Order: sequence, then structure tokens, then C-alpha cells
Amino acid sequence: MGLFEILLLATGLAMDAFAVSVCKGLAAGKVRKNEYLACGIWFGAFQAIMPFAGYMIGSGFENYITMIAPWVAFGLLSLIGGNMIREALSPDEEVTPGFDIKTMFIMAVATSIDALAVGITFVAVPVKVLGAGSLINVVLAVIIIGSITFMISTAGVKIGAVFGDRYKSGAEIMGGTILIFIGFRSLITYLDRSQTLSDNETIFGMLIPLIGTLLGSALIYTKKNRISDEIRMILVGSGSGIMLSIAVWGMIEPSIDGLNKENENGIIPVTICFIAGVILQVILDRIVPHTHVYSEITEGPKSRLNPEIKVMLTEVIHHIPEGIALGSIYAANFMKTEWISSSVAVVLAMAIAFQNIPEAIYVSFPIREQGTGEGKAFFMGVVSGVPIPILGAVTVVIIVLFPGSLPYIMAVAGGALIYTTIEEIPHIASHKDNDKGTMAFVAGFAIVMLLIFLRLS
Repeated sequence: MGLFEILLLATGLAMDAFAVSVCKGLAAGKVRKNEYLACGIWFGAFQAIMPFAGYMIGSGFENYITMIAPWVAFGLLSLIGGNMIREALSPDEEVTPGFDIKTMFIMAVATSIDALAVGITFVAVPVKVLGAGSLINVVLAVIIIGSITFMISTAGVKIGAVFGDRYKSGAEIMGGTILIFIGFRSLITYLDRSQTLSDNETIFGMLIPLIGTLLGSALIYTKKNRISDEIRMILVGSGSGIMLSIAVWGMIEPSIDGLNKENENGIIPVTICFIAGVILQVILDRIVPHTHVYSEITEGPKSRLNPEIKVMLTEVIHHIPEGIALGSIYAANFMKTEWISSSVAVVLAMAIAFQNIPEAIYVSFPIREQGTGEGKAFFMGVVSGVPIPILGAVTVVIIVLFPGSLPYIMAVAGGALIYTTIEEIPHIASHKDNDKGTMAFVAGFAIVMLLIFLRLS
């Protein structure tokens, strides 16, 4: 694990302590400065001690752990992350308002048990922050974890005292999601013989769109009323314009150029792959039960799935080609493909992230409007965006192992993106006055086109 992953890991682990800190602040009401500092010290200290203890325990079984290292890391982190999400969605527990030693000790131990298991993964997946021995790197990692937990817990008590517990469940869900992603990344890196996913730029690129999803879902904590039709039309229009621009200028046009440079008539195979991408989305539409919430259209086979899950699955389907597109462009960036500018990867990742904000809103807000709690609505919105980094990572590995597949996979992604985009356009036209939605569509398309070709020049 590098520094970037340690920071992510620390943030994920700190979310559990943050949730309890918010409740402490809520229960205490008025909190003095020394009390929220004490809370941060307790949680930060134990969050640092526990992973170090886990590492020392795990070192005794190093010969056994290293045999199945990535699977151990994936299993433990997924279990911890899943448990955090489960606790966030379960009924709230009572939290004692006091800051005395006995109360804080129990709370600190309870919130840091997960960190003990994480420390064992440091044996399975060694920490590499400094060019020094493993013990020094682990010590540095636990100091980072403890420091971040201290800052987040201190802030949590203050937030709880001022705003209440509205951020508690969302924080736990976000933390659990981060831990699961790190576990998945450890496993996929092990399976990735090319070591592509050891590159921090690629890892960060996979996470950029998920940041947009998190931001969009988190808006339910700040906005209580539903999104107006006018704003929704603008969001749909801009998102559709962004996706169409990515499909045309980011996927299809470069794939034609790439094949042409290989002395092939690029348009023929690209057209075939384009159609294959459309067929992929049509099949997904037919086999996955899902609901387009604002148009009240349900597609796919009949199912007894909860309505909120069907709403979430609509965006999951839409995010599949985005993950393939993101993975293909970062694979090209990693391989330093001449016919794709190295800066395009960041541009497309940022464009997808921006477009994911309204898509997450289309999941979280309607689900909350149906009477579901904010925590679960936030969780469903976040889950809808998880296919992007997962499919992105898988696509990167496939393309790096089979470089010749790059232009074909890009064309498939382009076709799937265009089908998904066109399917959403009726949402814009469903309003009598759709000028604003249409202008937003044009703006989104033009801006991404400008960014791509500006970077190429």
C-alpha cells in the first residue's frame, strides 16, 4: 500500500469513529473544547494502536498469510466495510453522553476493533510509503491513521453538537465503501500480472467518477425538498451532452484514428463494435429489472425487487459503459498510446465525475421521497456508481494484457454510451418548455469537446 491508499484507508476507518463522535456531540448537547479534543485523542490513539497490534499479531503468521495475501486483504476489508454499511442501515443505538475515562475507553475500543483486523492486512499487503524497513512503514501508517481519526473525530463531536446526527449513517456508509474498494483493489492488483494497477495515477483515475457519485448522493443531507422539474431538465441535458461528447470525441473518433494508423480501414471494425456496444445495452435493458423514476417507466423482466432497488439499477446499467470507457482510456494512458493524448484520461474522468453528480441525485432523492431514510438513500446512490471503478479496473487489466483490443473496446464503449444517452433524451423533451434542457445538452457536449481537443493541440 502506498501513501494514497493509506490516506484512503485512514479515512475509511475514521468514519466509524466519526459516526460515534457525532452521536456523542448530539447526546451531550453543549460541548466544551477540552471534551471534543479528548474525544479525538481517545479515538485517534486507539485507531493507531490497534492496527499496529494487528500487524504484530499477523507477523507471527506471516508464512501462512503471504500464501493467500490478496484474498486475506480482500476478505477482511470487505467484511469490515460491509459491517460498517450494515450498522449504518440498522436502527440507531444509544450513545452515552459522558466523556469520562470508562465511557471513552469502551467507545474507543469498540470503534477500533476493525482497525485491529486491518493491521493484519499490513502483513498480507505490505506498506510502502518510505524506502525503509516494513516496521518503520507500518509505524508511519498507523500515525497517519491515528492523526486523521483524531481530526475527523474532533470535528464529529462539534458537528453532532451543532447539526445533530444527519451525517452519521452517510459517513459510515462512505467509510465502508472505501474499505471495500481498497480490498477489491488489493485483489485485482494481485491478479494483474502487468502491475498496471500499482500505478497511483491509474488508481486515482478509477476513483474520480466515484467522488462525483458521493457528492451527488450526499446532497440529500443538505436539501430536504425535491428537485424542481426545471433544474432536473438542466441536469439531464448537461449530463447527456457530456456523455455524447465522451462517446464521440473520447471513444469513437480516437478508435478510428488508431485503427487507421495500423493500416486498416478503421470505420468498418469500429462500426461493428459500435453496434455491439448498443446491443450490450439493449440486452442489459431487457434482462435487468429497472425503473426510470421520473418518467415512471419500468423495463426488464417482472420482479419482486423493492422499487428503490429498481431505481438504483437504472443508474447501474448506465454506469457500465462509463466504467469500460474510463478503463480503456486509462489503459491507453498507462501504455503511452501515441494516438491518444495523455491528458485525455483526466479530462474524461472529471467529465464522468461531473455527470455522475446528477445521476446519483436521480437515485438518492427519489428513494428518499418514497419514505426511505437518508442513510439508505445515500447508500443506494453510492452503490449505483460502484460499477465504474470496478469495471474500469477490470478493463485496464484486459487491455494492458491484450493491447490490440484497445480501439475495439473503445468503440464498444462509444456505442453503449450513445445508446444510454439517447435513451435519456426523452426526459428532456417530456416538459413543454425544454429549451433550458436542450441548451444544457449543447453546453455539456461543447465543453467536453473543447477540453479534449484543447488538450490534444
